[in-house]
Amino acid sequence: QVQLVESGGGLVQAGASLRLSCAASGRTFSRPAMGWFRQAPGKEREFVAAISWGGGTTYYTDSVKGRFTISRDNAKNTVYLQMNSLKPEDTAVYYCATGQYTAVVAGAYRYWGQGTQVTVSS
Repeated sequence: QVQLVESGGGLVQAGASLRLSCAASGRTFSRPAMGWFRQAPGKEREFVAAISWGGGTTYYTDSVKGRFTISRDNAKNTVYLQMNSLKPEDTAVYYCATGQYTAVVAGAYRYWGQGTQVTVSS
């Protein structure tokens, strides 16, 4: 059984930084891709960032480019999302997910974590 556990969320002021972590356990795909998504109240879940198994391919949604960085440590089965210059519009529950392909659509990811809340005050 695959488990993804996110951590690192919290309440911060605009301009601050947070680093989210997602630890994976259990048997997933042979070379799993990882992604981060977020869902704000009253909105649909949206793609944030994704990274391939080797880290050579990364994708970001336009609104976070230059501010967020996705990375991974395969030895620790952990993916990170470094979030800098946070804005109130970044407020959401952040989910990590794993799938066979590095993709920007939620449907490509098979396993999901429970989410961690990020709140950015103005």
